[in-house]
Amino acid sequence: MITPLDETRRALLADERRLLAELRDWLVRLGVPEEQRQALADSIGQLEEPFLLVVVGEFNAGKSAFINALLGQEVLEEGVTPTTARIGLLRYGEETSREVTAAGLESLTAPAEVLRDIVIVDTPGTNAVLREHEELTRDFIPRADLVLFITSADRPFTESERAFLEAIRAWGKKVVVVVNKVDLLESPEDVERVLAFVREQAQRTLGFAPEVFPVSSRLALRTRLGGDEAALEASGLPAFEDRVTDTLDEAERFRLKLENPLGVGRRVREEAEALVDGRLAVLKDDLDTLEAVEADLAARAVEMERDFQLRLSDVEKVLLDFERRGHAFFEERLRLMRIHELLGKERLRKDFETQVVADLPRQVEKRVEAMVDWMVGAELRQWQDVMERLGGRQAAHVDGMVGRVDDRFEYDRQRLLEAVRAEAQRAVDAYDAPAEARRLAENVRDSVAQTALLQVSAVGLGTLVTMLATTTAMDVTGLVAAGALSVMGLLVLPARRRKARTELAARVATLREKLLSSLTESFGRERDRSQQRVKEAIAPYSRFVRSEGDRLREAEAALASLEDRLEAVSGRVSGLGESPPPDPEHG
Repeated sequence: MITPLDETRRALLADERRLLAELRDWLVRLGVPEEQRQALADSIGQLEEPFLLVVVGEFNAGKSAFINALLGQEVLEEGVTPTTARIGLLRYGEETSREVTAAGLESLTAPAEVLRDIVIVDTPGTNAVLREHEELTRDFIPRADLVLFITSADRPFTESERAFLEAIRAWGKKVVVVVNKVDLLESPEDVERVLAFVREQAQRTLGFAPEVFPVSSRLALRTRLGGDEAALEASGLPAFEDRVTDTLDEAERFRLKLENPLGVGRRVREEAEALVDGRLAVLKDDLDTLEAVEADLAARAVEMERDFQLRLSDVEKVLLDFERRGHAFFEERLRLMRIHELLGKERLRKDFETQVVADLPRQVEKRVEAMVDWMVGAELRQWQDVMERLGGRQAAHVDGMVGRVDDRFEYDRQRLLEAVRAEAQRAVDAYDAPAEARRLAENVRDSVAQTALLQVSAVGLGTLVTMLATTTAMDVTGLVAAGALSVMGLLVLPARRRKARTELAARVATLREKLLSSLTESFGRERDRSQQRVKEAIAPYSRFVRSEGDRLREAEAALASLEDRLEAVSGRVSGLGESPPPDPEHG
Protein backbone atom coordinates (compact mmCIF):
# COMPACT_ATOMS: atom_id res chain seq x y z
CA MET A 1 0.00 0.00 0.00
CA ILE A 2 1.30 3.48 -0.86
CA THR A 3 1.45 5.75 2.17
CA PRO A 4 0.86 9.52 2.00
CA LEU A 5 4.65 10.00 2.35
CA ASP A 6 5.23 7.63 -0.55
CA GLU A 7 2.73 9.61 -2.63
CA THR A 8 4.53 12.86 -1.74
CA ARG A 9 7.89 11.42 -2.69
CA ARG A 10 6.60 9.99 -5.92
CA ALA A 11 5.00 13.29 -6.97
CA LEU A 12 8.13 15.23 -6.02
CA LEU A 13 10.37 12.84 -7.94
CA ALA A 14 8.14 13.12 -11.02
CA ASP A 15 8.11 16.93 -10.84
CA GLU A 16 11.89 17.04 -10.51
CA ARG A 17 12.39 14.73 -13.47
CA ARG A 18 10.10 16.84 -15.67
CA LEU A 19 11.85 20.05 -14.63
CA LEU A 20 15.34 18.69 -15.23
CA ALA A 21 14.26 17.20 -18.57
CA GLU A 22 13.03 20.64 -19.63
CA LEU A 23 16.34 22.15 -18.57
CA ARG A 24 18.20 19.42 -20.48
CA ASP A 25 16.19 20.26 -23.62
CA TRP A 26 17.18 23.92 -23.34
CA LEU A 27 20.82 22.96 -22.94
CA VAL A 28 20.56 21.01 -26.19
CA ARG A 29 18.74 23.84 -27.99
CA LEU A 30 21.36 26.34 -26.85
CA GLY A 31 24.25 24.11 -27.81
CA VAL A 32 25.71 24.14 -24.29
CA PRO A 33 29.03 22.25 -24.23
CA GLU A 34 28.75 18.48 -23.98
CA GLU A 35 30.45 18.45 -20.57
CA GLN A 36 27.58 20.35 -18.92
CA ARG A 37 24.88 18.39 -20.75
CA GLN A 38 26.46 15.10 -19.77
CA ALA A 39 26.82 16.18 -16.14
CA LEU A 40 23.08 16.90 -15.96
CA ALA A 41 22.20 13.68 -17.77
CA ASP A 42 24.40 11.68 -15.37
CA SER A 43 22.85 13.32 -12.33
CA ILE A 44 19.34 12.60 -13.63
CA GLY A 45 20.37 9.00 -14.24
CA GLN A 46 21.62 8.79 -10.64
CA LEU A 47 18.04 9.17 -9.43
CA GLU A 48 17.61 5.50 -10.31
CA GLU A 49 20.96 4.47 -8.77
CA PRO A 50 21.94 3.66 -5.16
CA PHE A 51 23.14 6.47 -2.89
CA LEU A 52 26.59 7.60 -4.06
CA LEU A 53 29.26 8.60 -1.52
CA VAL A 54 32.24 10.05 -3.46
CA VAL A 55 35.56 10.18 -1.60
CA VAL A 56 38.02 12.84 -2.81
CA GLY A 57 41.29 14.38 -1.68
CA GLU A 58 44.97 14.58 -2.53
CA PHE A 59 46.92 11.41 -3.13
CA ASN A 60 48.65 10.23 0.06
CA ALA A 61 45.94 11.89 2.17
CA GLY A 62 44.81 8.38 3.07
CA LYS A 63 41.59 8.02 1.03
CA SER A 64 42.08 4.32 0.37
CA ALA A 65 43.12 3.71 4.00
CA PHE A 66 40.00 5.50 5.26
CA ILE A 67 37.70 3.49 2.98
CA ASN A 68 39.36 0.24 4.10
CA ALA A 69 38.83 1.25 7.74
CA LEU A 70 35.19 2.08 7.01
CA LEU A 71 34.71 -1.31 5.35
CA GLY A 72 36.66 -3.10 8.09
CA GLN A 73 38.80 -4.96 5.58
CA GLU A 74 41.64 -4.27 3.14
CA VAL A 75 39.81 -3.97 -0.15
CA LEU A 76 41.77 -1.07 -1.70
CA GLU A 77 45.50 -0.92 -2.29
CA GLU A 78 47.36 1.65 -0.17
CA GLY A 79 50.74 3.29 -0.70
CA VAL A 80 52.83 6.48 -0.57
CA THR A 81 52.57 6.95 -4.32
CA PRO A 82 49.37 7.50 -6.36
CA THR A 83 47.80 4.05 -6.29
CA THR A 84 44.32 4.90 -7.56
CA ALA A 85 44.59 5.34 -11.32
CA ARG A 86 40.90 5.05 -12.13
CA ILE A 87 37.51 5.60 -10.53
CA GLY A 88 36.64 2.73 -8.21
CA LEU A 89 33.00 1.85 -7.43
CA LEU A 90 32.54 -0.24 -4.27
CA ARG A 91 29.24 -2.11 -3.91
CA TYR A 92 27.98 -4.77 -1.56
CA GLY A 93 28.73 -8.35 -2.54
CA GLU A 94 28.89 -11.70 -0.76
CA GLU A 95 32.49 -12.02 -1.90
CA THR A 96 35.31 -9.58 -2.54
CA SER A 97 35.84 -9.08 -6.29
CA ARG A 98 37.44 -6.63 -8.70
CA GLU A 99 37.04 -6.00 -12.43
CA VAL A 100 37.53 -3.19 -14.90
CA THR A 101 34.39 -2.21 -16.80
CA ALA A 102 34.12 -1.22 -20.45
CA ALA A 103 33.83 2.40 -19.31
CA GLY A 104 37.26 2.20 -17.68
CA LEU A 105 35.86 2.13 -14.14
CA GLU A 106 37.01 -0.34 -11.53
CA SER A 107 34.06 -2.22 -10.08
CA LEU A 108 34.68 -3.75 -6.64
CA THR A 109 32.44 -5.73 -4.28
CA ALA A 110 32.92 -6.52 -0.60
CA PRO A 111 30.74 -8.08 2.13
CA ALA A 112 30.61 -4.87 4.21
CA GLU A 113 27.38 -3.77 5.90
CA VAL A 114 27.94 -0.12 5.07
CA LEU A 115 27.73 -1.02 1.35
CA ARG A 116 24.20 -2.41 1.65
CA ASP A 117 22.69 1.06 1.45
CA ILE A 118 25.37 3.13 -0.34
CA VAL A 119 27.94 2.88 -3.12
CA ILE A 120 31.35 4.30 -2.24
CA VAL A 121 33.38 5.90 -5.04
CA ASP A 122 37.17 6.02 -4.66
CA THR A 123 38.78 8.65 -6.89
CA PRO A 124 42.33 9.47 -8.02
CA GLY A 125 44.06 12.22 -6.07
CA THR A 126 43.19 15.84 -6.76
CA ASN A 127 46.92 16.44 -7.25
CA ALA A 128 47.50 13.30 -9.28
CA VAL A 129 50.71 13.03 -11.25
CA LEU A 130 48.76 12.20 -14.39
CA ARG A 131 46.43 15.02 -15.39
CA GLU A 132 43.76 12.65 -16.70
CA HIS A 133 43.48 11.09 -13.23
CA GLU A 134 42.52 14.45 -11.74
CA GLU A 135 40.07 15.04 -14.57
CA LEU A 136 38.45 11.69 -13.78
CA THR A 137 37.87 12.92 -10.25
CA ARG A 138 36.43 16.26 -11.36
CA ASP A 139 34.15 14.64 -13.91
CA PHE A 140 32.67 12.32 -11.28
CA ILE A 141 31.83 15.03 -8.74
CA PRO A 142 28.48 16.01 -10.38
CA ARG A 143 27.20 12.47 -9.78
CA ALA A 144 27.89 12.51 -6.04
CA ASP A 145 25.01 12.46 -3.56
CA LEU A 146 27.47 13.23 -0.76
CA VAL A 147 31.14 14.26 -1.02
CA LEU A 148 33.59 13.04 1.61
CA PHE A 149 36.67 15.25 1.46
CA ILE A 150 39.78 13.82 3.11
CA THR A 151 42.77 15.97 4.00
CA SER A 152 45.93 14.96 5.84
CA ALA A 153 46.71 16.28 9.32
CA ASP A 154 50.39 16.73 8.46
CA ARG A 155 49.60 19.08 5.49
CA PRO A 156 46.00 20.19 5.94
CA PHE A 157 44.07 22.12 3.34
CA THR A 158 46.68 22.64 0.64
CA GLU A 159 46.24 25.02 -2.28
CA SER A 160 45.21 22.20 -4.63
CA GLU A 161 42.62 21.08 -2.06
CA ARG A 162 41.24 24.62 -1.82
CA ALA A 163 40.95 24.86 -5.60
CA PHE A 164 39.23 21.48 -5.73
CA LEU A 165 36.73 22.46 -3.02
CA GLU A 166 35.88 25.58 -5.00
CA ALA A 167 34.97 23.35 -7.93
CA ILE A 168 32.83 21.21 -5.63
CA ARG A 169 31.09 24.31 -4.30
CA ALA A 170 30.00 25.25 -7.81
CA TRP A 171 28.01 22.00 -8.01
CA GLY A 172 26.16 22.70 -4.75
CA LYS A 173 27.14 19.42 -3.07
CA LYS A 174 26.81 18.47 0.60
CA VAL A 175 30.40 18.03 1.87
CA VAL A 176 31.76 16.29 4.95
CA VAL A 177 35.47 16.76 5.80
CA VAL A 178 37.75 14.19 7.41
CA VAL A 179 41.14 15.21 8.76
CA ASN A 180 43.06 11.95 8.46
CA LYS A 181 46.34 10.85 10.06
CA VAL A 182 45.71 12.75 13.30
CA ASP A 183 47.92 10.13 14.99
CA LEU A 184 50.87 11.98 13.45
CA LEU A 185 50.15 15.01 15.65
CA GLU A 186 51.84 15.14 19.04
CA SER A 187 49.05 16.42 21.29
CA PRO A 188 45.27 16.98 21.49
CA GLU A 189 45.98 20.71 21.33
CA ASP A 190 47.70 20.22 17.98
CA VAL A 191 44.67 18.27 16.76
CA GLU A 192 42.33 21.09 17.80
CA ARG A 193 44.48 23.72 16.09
CA VAL A 194 44.47 21.71 12.85
CA LEU A 195 40.70 21.15 13.06
CA ALA A 196 40.09 24.85 13.67
CA PHE A 197 42.27 25.75 10.70
CA VAL A 198 40.50 23.27 8.40
CA ARG A 199 37.04 24.46 9.55
CA GLU A 200 37.95 28.10 8.89
CA GLN A 201 39.43 27.41 5.47
CA ALA A 202 36.63 25.08 4.42
CA GLN A 203 33.95 27.58 5.42
CA ARG A 204 35.76 30.36 3.57
CA THR A 205 36.02 28.20 0.44
CA LEU A 206 32.63 26.48 0.48
CA GLY A 207 30.55 29.32 1.84
CA PHE A 208 29.17 27.13 4.63
CA ALA A 209 30.65 25.28 7.62
CA PRO A 210 30.93 21.55 6.87
CA GLU A 211 31.24 18.97 9.59
CA VAL A 212 34.90 18.12 10.24
CA PHE A 213 36.01 14.82 11.85
CA PRO A 214 39.49 13.87 13.12
CA VAL A 215 40.34 10.26 12.19
CA SER A 216 43.34 7.92 12.23
CA SER A 217 42.48 5.51 9.43
CA ARG A 218 45.55 3.36 10.03
CA LEU A 219 44.69 2.89 13.73
CA ALA A 220 41.01 2.33 12.93
CA LEU A 221 41.69 -0.46 10.45
CA ARG A 222 44.24 -2.16 12.70
CA THR A 223 42.00 -2.11 15.74
CA ARG A 224 38.92 -3.10 13.77
CA LEU A 225 40.71 -6.08 12.29
CA GLY A 226 42.00 -6.97 15.80
CA GLY A 227 38.62 -6.53 17.45
CA ASP A 228 39.91 -3.93 19.94
CA GLU A 229 36.80 -1.73 20.37
CA ALA A 230 38.42 0.56 22.97
CA ALA A 231 41.33 1.37 20.72
CA LEU A 232 38.90 1.76 17.79
CA GLU A 233 37.10 4.54 19.66
CA ALA A 234 40.38 6.41 20.00
CA SER A 235 40.81 6.38 16.20
CA GLY A 236 37.86 8.75 15.77
CA LEU A 237 36.18 6.53 13.17
CA PRO A 238 33.19 5.51 15.35
CA ALA A 239 32.36 9.19 15.92
CA PHE A 240 32.33 9.71 12.16
CA GLU A 241 30.15 6.62 11.65
CA ASP A 242 27.71 7.64 14.36
CA ARG A 243 27.33 11.16 13.00
CA VAL A 244 27.45 10.54 9.26
CA THR A 245 26.79 7.00 8.08
CA ASP A 246 24.25 6.17 10.78
CA THR A 247 22.30 9.40 10.17
CA LEU A 248 22.04 8.60 6.47
CA ASP A 249 18.75 6.84 7.01
CA GLU A 250 16.45 6.04 4.12
CA ALA A 251 14.63 9.38 4.29
CA GLU A 252 17.85 11.41 4.39
CA ARG A 253 19.37 9.43 1.55
CA PHE A 254 16.26 10.06 -0.53
CA ARG A 255 16.44 13.78 0.22
CA LEU A 256 20.12 14.00 -0.70
CA LYS A 257 19.48 11.86 -3.77
CA LEU A 258 16.99 14.47 -5.00
CA GLU A 259 19.21 17.38 -3.97
CA ASN A 260 22.10 16.11 -6.12
CA PRO A 261 20.58 16.68 -9.60
CA LEU A 262 19.00 19.93 -8.39
CA GLY A 263 22.45 21.24 -7.48
CA VAL A 264 23.79 20.14 -10.85
CA GLY A 265 20.75 21.70 -12.52
CA ARG A 266 21.37 25.03 -10.80
CA ARG A 267 25.01 24.95 -11.87
CA VAL A 268 24.40 24.17 -15.54
CA ARG A 269 21.46 26.59 -15.64
CA GLU A 270 23.78 29.36 -14.44
CA GLU A 271 26.34 28.41 -17.07
CA ALA A 272 23.63 28.36 -19.75
CA GLU A 273 22.45 31.77 -18.55
CA ALA A 274 26.01 33.12 -18.74
CA LEU A 275 26.31 31.67 -22.23
CA VAL A 276 23.04 33.35 -23.30
CA ASP A 277 24.17 36.65 -21.76
CA GLY A 278 27.47 36.39 -23.62
CA ARG A 279 25.75 35.74 -26.94
CA LEU A 280 23.29 38.57 -26.37
CA ALA A 281 26.22 40.87 -25.68
CA VAL A 282 27.76 39.82 -29.01
CA LEU A 283 24.46 40.25 -30.82
CA LYS A 284 23.85 43.64 -29.24
CA ASP A 285 27.06 44.92 -30.79
CA ASP A 286 26.08 43.19 -34.03
CA LEU A 287 22.68 44.88 -33.92
CA ASP A 288 24.35 48.22 -33.20
CA THR A 289 26.62 47.64 -36.18
CA LEU A 290 23.69 46.77 -38.45
CA GLU A 291 21.74 49.79 -37.27
CA ALA A 292 24.80 51.96 -37.89
CA VAL A 293 25.14 50.55 -41.43
CA GLU A 294 21.43 51.13 -42.10
CA ALA A 295 21.65 54.64 -40.64
CA ASP A 296 24.67 55.31 -42.82
CA LEU A 297 22.77 54.17 -45.90
CA ALA A 298 19.83 56.41 -45.05
CA ALA A 299 22.08 59.40 -44.30
CA ARG A 300 24.07 58.73 -47.45
CA ALA A 301 20.86 58.69 -49.51
CA VAL A 302 19.88 62.10 -48.11
CA GLU A 303 23.38 63.46 -48.64
CA MET A 304 23.52 62.13 -52.19
CA GLU A 305 20.13 63.64 -52.99
CA ARG A 306 21.35 67.01 -51.74
CA ASP A 307 24.61 66.78 -53.67
CA PHE A 308 22.79 65.58 -56.76
CA GLN A 309 20.46 68.59 -56.72
CA LEU A 310 23.48 70.89 -56.51
CA ARG A 311 25.09 69.15 -59.46
CA LEU A 312 21.81 69.17 -61.36
CA SER A 313 21.60 72.93 -60.85
CA ASP A 314 24.94 73.21 -62.68
CA VAL A 315 23.38 71.50 -65.70
CA GLU A 316 20.34 73.74 -65.42
CA LYS A 317 22.61 76.79 -65.32
CA VAL A 318 24.18 75.74 -68.62
CA LEU A 319 20.71 75.55 -70.17
CA LEU A 320 19.76 78.94 -68.72
CA ASP A 321 22.91 80.42 -70.24
CA PHE A 322 21.85 78.86 -73.54
CA GLU A 323 18.45 80.54 -73.22
CA ARG A 324 20.01 83.92 -72.34
CA ARG A 325 22.26 83.73 -75.39
CA GLY A 326 19.19 83.00 -77.51
CA HIS A 327 17.32 86.01 -76.18
CA ALA A 328 20.35 88.21 -76.81
CA PHE A 329 20.64 86.77 -80.33
CA PHE A 330 17.06 87.67 -81.20
CA GLU A 331 17.37 91.08 -79.56
CA GLU A 332 20.37 91.85 -81.72
CA ARG A 333 19.28 90.18 -85.02
CA LEU A 334 15.60 91.10 -85.21
CA ARG A 335 16.20 94.69 -86.19
CA LEU A 336 15.10 96.58 -89.29
CA MET A 337 18.66 97.40 -90.31
CA ARG A 338 19.40 93.63 -90.52
CA ILE A 339 16.22 92.68 -92.35
CA HIS A 340 18.18 91.26 -95.28
CA GLU A 341 19.83 88.68 -92.91
CA LEU A 342 16.45 87.47 -91.77
CA LEU A 343 15.51 86.39 -95.26
CA GLY A 344 18.27 83.74 -95.33
CA LYS A 345 16.85 80.91 -93.25
CA GLU A 346 19.94 78.69 -93.52
CA ARG A 347 22.28 81.53 -92.60
CA LEU A 348 20.14 82.43 -89.64
CA ARG A 349 20.11 78.81 -88.40
CA LYS A 350 23.89 78.46 -88.71
CA ASP A 351 24.47 81.74 -86.86
CA PHE A 352 22.08 80.57 -84.13
CA GLU A 353 23.94 77.27 -83.78
CA THR A 354 27.31 79.01 -83.70
CA GLN A 355 26.45 81.86 -81.35
CA VAL A 356 23.66 80.41 -79.19
CA VAL A 357 24.03 76.63 -79.18
CA ALA A 358 27.81 77.05 -79.21
CA ASP A 359 29.45 74.55 -76.84
CA LEU A 360 26.19 73.70 -75.02
CA PRO A 361 26.50 69.94 -75.73
CA ARG A 362 30.05 69.79 -74.40
CA GLN A 363 29.17 71.85 -71.33
CA VAL A 364 26.24 69.53 -70.54
CA GLU A 365 28.36 66.47 -71.21
CA LYS A 366 31.16 67.68 -68.92
CA ARG A 367 28.78 68.24 -66.04
CA VAL A 368 27.08 64.90 -66.52
CA GLU A 369 30.49 63.20 -66.66
CA ALA A 370 31.32 64.86 -63.33
CA MET A 371 28.04 63.56 -61.93
CA VAL A 372 28.85 60.07 -63.17
CA ASP A 373 32.31 60.16 -61.56
CA TRP A 374 30.78 61.43 -58.33
CA MET A 375 28.21 58.63 -58.29
CA VAL A 376 30.80 55.95 -59.04
CA GLY A 377 33.06 57.22 -56.26
CA ALA A 378 30.16 57.38 -53.83
CA GLU A 379 29.25 53.74 -54.45
CA LEU A 380 32.85 52.63 -53.91
CA ARG A 381 33.09 54.58 -50.63
CA GLN A 382 29.81 53.02 -49.54
CA TRP A 383 31.20 49.50 -49.91
CA GLN A 384 34.44 50.51 -48.20
CA ASP A 385 32.51 51.91 -45.22
CA VAL A 386 30.47 48.71 -44.90
CA MET A 387 33.60 46.60 -45.04
CA GLU A 388 35.30 48.73 -42.39
CA ARG A 389 32.32 48.59 -40.01
CA LEU A 390 31.88 44.85 -40.29
CA GLY A 391 35.60 44.19 -40.09
CA GLY A 392 35.58 45.01 -36.39
CA ARG A 393 32.88 42.42 -35.73
CA GLN A 394 34.92 39.51 -37.08
CA ALA A 395 36.34 38.34 -33.75
CA ALA A 396 34.41 40.50 -31.31
CA HIS A 397 33.90 39.07 -27.81
CA VAL A 398 35.29 35.64 -28.66
CA ASP A 399 38.13 35.91 -26.15
CA GLY A 400 36.47 37.97 -23.42
CA MET A 401 33.00 36.45 -23.55
CA VAL A 402 31.37 35.26 -20.32
CA GLY A 403 30.55 31.63 -20.97
CA ARG A 404 31.75 29.64 -23.92
CA VAL A 405 30.00 30.23 -27.24
CA ASP A 406 29.12 26.94 -28.87
CA ASP A 407 30.55 26.02 -32.24
CA ARG A 408 27.27 26.28 -34.14
CA PHE A 409 26.43 29.79 -32.95
CA GLU A 410 29.92 31.15 -33.55
CA TYR A 411 30.28 29.25 -36.83
CA ASP A 412 27.01 30.63 -38.22
CA ARG A 413 27.76 34.14 -37.06
CA GLN A 414 31.31 34.17 -38.39
CA ARG A 415 30.28 32.53 -41.66
CA LEU A 416 27.66 35.20 -42.33
CA LEU A 417 29.98 38.00 -41.27
CA GLU A 418 32.67 36.69 -43.57
CA ALA A 419 30.16 36.39 -46.42
CA VAL A 420 29.15 40.05 -46.06
CA ARG A 421 32.73 41.21 -45.72
CA ALA A 422 33.75 39.07 -48.69
CA GLU A 423 30.96 40.62 -50.76
CA ALA A 424 32.11 44.09 -49.75
CA GLN A 425 35.73 43.17 -50.42
CA ARG A 426 34.86 41.80 -53.87
CA ALA A 427 32.91 44.94 -54.63
CA VAL A 428 35.88 47.10 -53.63
CA ASP A 429 38.62 44.99 -55.24
CA ALA A 430 36.73 44.40 -58.48
CA TYR A 431 35.31 47.90 -58.75
CA ASP A 432 36.15 49.09 -62.25
CA ALA A 433 35.49 52.82 -62.06
CA PRO A 434 35.91 53.49 -65.81
CA ALA A 435 33.58 50.60 -66.68
CA GLU A 436 31.03 51.73 -64.10
CA ALA A 437 31.24 55.27 -65.45
CA ARG A 438 30.65 54.02 -69.02
CA ARG A 439 27.69 51.91 -67.88
CA LEU A 440 26.11 54.78 -65.97
CA ALA A 441 26.76 57.24 -68.82
CA GLU A 442 25.06 54.85 -71.25
CA ASN A 443 22.09 54.58 -68.93
CA VAL A 444 21.81 58.35 -68.79
CA ARG A 445 22.13 58.62 -72.58
CA ASP A 446 19.44 55.96 -73.10
CA SER A 447 17.17 57.68 -70.61
CA VAL A 448 17.59 61.03 -72.37
CA ALA A 449 16.96 59.42 -75.75
CA GLN A 450 13.81 57.69 -74.49
CA THR A 451 12.55 60.89 -72.86
CA ALA A 452 13.18 62.84 -76.06
CA LEU A 453 11.70 60.02 -78.18
CA LEU A 454 14.87 59.88 -80.31
CA GLN A 455 16.00 56.77 -82.14
CA VAL A 456 19.76 56.54 -81.53
CA SER A 457 22.38 53.85 -81.35
CA ALA A 458 25.99 54.28 -80.22
CA VAL A 459 26.07 58.05 -79.79
CA GLY A 460 27.17 60.05 -76.79
CA LEU A 461 25.20 62.35 -74.54
CA GLY A 462 26.74 65.39 -76.22
CA THR A 463 25.43 64.22 -79.60
CA LEU A 464 21.96 63.80 -78.11
CA VAL A 465 22.03 67.31 -76.66
CA THR A 466 23.28 68.61 -80.03
CA MET A 467 20.32 66.96 -81.75
CA LEU A 468 17.89 68.48 -79.27
CA ALA A 469 19.50 71.92 -79.41
CA THR A 470 19.71 71.86 -83.23
CA THR A 471 16.05 70.94 -83.45
CA THR A 472 15.30 73.92 -81.24
CA ALA A 473 17.43 76.13 -83.50
CA MET A 474 15.67 74.90 -86.63
CA ASP A 475 12.23 75.39 -85.19
CA VAL A 476 12.82 78.83 -83.73
CA THR A 477 14.92 80.29 -86.55
CA GLY A 478 12.49 78.87 -89.12
CA LEU A 479 9.71 80.69 -87.35
CA VAL A 480 11.71 83.95 -87.33
CA ALA A 481 12.72 83.62 -90.97
CA ALA A 482 9.18 82.91 -92.09
CA GLY A 483 7.90 85.87 -90.13
CA ALA A 484 10.52 88.13 -91.66
CA LEU A 485 8.87 87.81 -95.08
CA SER A 486 5.86 89.65 -93.84
CA VAL A 487 7.69 92.42 -91.99
CA MET A 488 5.79 95.60 -92.74
CA GLY A 489 7.21 98.12 -90.35
CA LEU A 490 8.65 99.08 -87.05
CA LEU A 491 5.69 97.80 -85.06
CA VAL A 492 5.90 94.26 -86.45
CA LEU A 493 9.54 93.51 -85.54
CA PRO A 494 9.15 93.99 -81.76
CA ALA A 495 6.19 91.63 -81.86
CA ARG A 496 8.29 89.09 -83.74
CA ARG A 497 11.09 89.43 -81.18
CA ARG A 498 8.67 88.78 -78.36
CA LYS A 499 7.23 85.77 -80.15
CA ALA A 500 10.72 84.38 -80.90
CA ARG A 501 11.77 84.81 -77.24
CA THR A 502 8.59 83.11 -76.05
CA GLU A 503 9.04 80.24 -78.47
CA LEU A 504 12.69 79.84 -77.46
CA ALA A 505 11.78 79.84 -73.78
CA ALA A 506 9.20 77.13 -74.42
CA ARG A 507 11.68 75.04 -76.42
CA VAL A 508 14.42 75.40 -73.80
CA ALA A 509 11.96 74.59 -71.03
CA THR A 510 11.05 71.38 -72.87
CA LEU A 511 14.72 70.57 -73.37
CA ARG A 512 15.47 71.32 -69.71
CA GLU A 513 12.56 69.24 -68.49
CA LYS A 514 13.53 66.27 -70.65
CA LEU A 515 17.20 66.42 -69.74
CA LEU A 516 16.79 67.04 -66.00
CA SER A 517 14.03 64.49 -65.55
CA SER A 518 16.04 61.84 -67.37
CA LEU A 519 19.11 62.65 -65.27
CA THR A 520 17.07 62.53 -62.06
CA GLU A 521 15.53 59.23 -63.03
CA SER A 522 18.87 57.69 -64.03
CA PHE A 523 20.77 58.76 -60.95
CA GLY A 524 17.90 57.92 -58.60
CA ARG A 525 17.72 54.45 -60.10
CA GLU A 526 21.50 54.08 -59.74
CA ARG A 527 21.46 55.24 -56.11
CA ASP A 528 18.69 52.76 -55.26
CA ARG A 529 20.52 49.99 -57.07
CA SER A 530 23.72 50.69 -55.15
CA GLN A 531 21.96 50.70 -51.78
CA GLN A 532 19.94 47.60 -52.62
CA ARG A 533 23.14 45.68 -53.33
CA VAL A 534 24.45 46.52 -49.86
CA LYS A 535 21.15 45.60 -48.22
CA GLU A 536 21.02 42.29 -50.05
CA ALA A 537 24.61 41.57 -49.04
CA ILE A 538 23.96 42.13 -45.31
CA ALA A 539 20.46 40.57 -45.32
CA PRO A 540 21.52 36.99 -44.33
CA TYR A 541 23.68 38.34 -41.51
CA SER A 542 20.91 40.72 -40.42
CA ARG A 543 18.31 37.93 -40.41
CA PHE A 544 20.60 35.70 -38.36
CA VAL A 545 21.33 38.40 -35.78
CA ARG A 546 17.68 39.33 -35.32
CA SER A 547 16.31 35.77 -35.28
CA GLU A 548 19.08 34.64 -32.94
CA GLY A 549 18.32 37.59 -30.69
CA ASP A 550 14.65 36.55 -30.52
CA ARG A 551 15.63 32.96 -29.75
CA LEU A 552 18.08 33.99 -27.04
CA ARG A 553 15.58 36.32 -25.38
CA GLU A 554 13.14 33.41 -25.31
CA ALA A 555 15.85 31.24 -23.74
CA GLU A 556 16.65 34.01 -21.26
CA ALA A 557 13.03 34.08 -20.09
CA ALA A 558 12.84 30.27 -19.94
CA LEU A 559 16.05 30.00 -17.89
CA ALA A 560 14.77 32.64 -15.47
CA SER A 561 11.57 30.64 -15.05
CA LEU A 562 13.57 27.45 -14.56
CA GLU A 563 15.57 29.14 -11.80
CA ASP A 564 12.40 29.93 -9.87
CA ARG A 565 11.03 26.43 -10.39
CA LEU A 566 14.30 24.77 -9.37
CA GLU A 567 14.25 26.78 -6.14
CA ALA A 568 10.64 25.81 -5.52
CA VAL A 569 11.37 22.10 -5.98
CA SER A 570 14.52 22.44 -3.86
CA GLY A 571 12.40 23.94 -1.09
CA ARG A 572 10.02 20.99 -1.26
CA VAL A 573 12.97 18.58 -1.13
CA SER A 574 14.44 20.39 1.89
CA GLY A 575 11.09 20.07 3.63
CA LEU A 576 11.02 16.28 3.35
CA GLY A 577 10.93 14.64 6.76
CA GLU A 578 9.84 17.80 8.56
CA SER A 579 6.86 17.42 10.81
CA PRO A 580 3.70 18.99 9.43
CA PRO A 581 2.32 21.99 11.31
CA PRO A 582 -0.27 21.12 13.97
CA ASP A 583 -3.91 21.08 12.94
CA PRO A 584 -5.46 24.10 14.66
CA GLU A 585 -8.78 22.26 15.10
CA HIS A 586 -7.14 19.39 17.01
CA GLY A 587 -4.40 21.29 18.86
